[in-house]
Amino acid sequence: MLFIIGIIVVFGSVGWGFVLSHGQLATLWQPFEVLIIVGAAIGAYLIANPLRLIRESAKLMPQVVLGSKVDKSMCLDLLALIHDILNKSRREGMMAIELDVENPNSSAIFARYPTILDNQPLALFIADYFRIITSGNLASHELEALMDQEIEARFHELEQPANALGKVADALPGFGIVAAVLGIVITMGSIGGDPAVIGKHVAAALVGTFMGVLFSYGLVGPISIRMKKIAEDEIKLYDAAKASIVASMNGLAPQLAIEFGRKSLFTEGRPTFEEVDSKVRNR
Repeated sequence: MLFIIGIIVVFGSVGWGFVLSHGQLATLWQPFEVLIIVGAAIGAYLIANPLRLIRESAKLMPQVVLGSKVDKSMCLDLLALIHDILNKSRREGMMAIELDVENPNSSAIFARYPTILDNQPLALFIADYFRIITSGNLASHELEALMDQEIEARFHELEQPANALGKVADALPGFGIVAAVLGIVITMGSIGGDPAVIGKHVAAALVGTFMGVLFSYGLVGPISIRMKKIAEDEIKLYDAAKASIVASMNGLAPQLAIEFGRKSLFTEGRPTFEEVDSKVRNR
């Protein structure tokens, strides 16, 4: 909702301010300038990025418009899932969770938390490290170092759509200049003609520069920033999982281990101790 409001505020403020300054909105309607700027930006984006990254960027757009899927409910599910796995291993032994972590998609424990299971990279991250714990004898600091490496790599992946779109935002003012230069070329061909016609050509050229800057700082740039915040929200789930698992390896009980994970989450959206306690007790 804030995305829509923001677009209305940005474009409404610019347009209304122009009108209040005795400008005519029709002057800003230069479809061929838009074609040059937007077409060149899309083409450059396609040249610079693999198809996988373009698809990931498209998948992020619903979250850009509607808000991040990482909310308090998802954080609660994550902590409760790890609690259930730790609790089962504590009661029945580490080998009791072997089938759950070998194939999370067929695990009864993972099935209780569809929001986590739907996020396959996160579900596999959790399963992989419990698998390592059951099959090896790594020290907690060794496992933590391995987790840090994977989290860093995952964060780089999650940031790629934002970085790619940020490059487009940086390029848009340049494409606006391209459109303006082409407009001036057309204008030069009209020298000696009707001054009114020349004036319209000059105005169209200037609108090209204006649109490139507006699209960059008023639309594409903010979308890129929003995508980065979505990546930061999601990577916090990995940090919480890491903190909980490492705490359990250091001998803490499941309830205390997931408290380490809870504290790793951003304050906004972080469930309270009572909410987590109620969640795990009602399973």
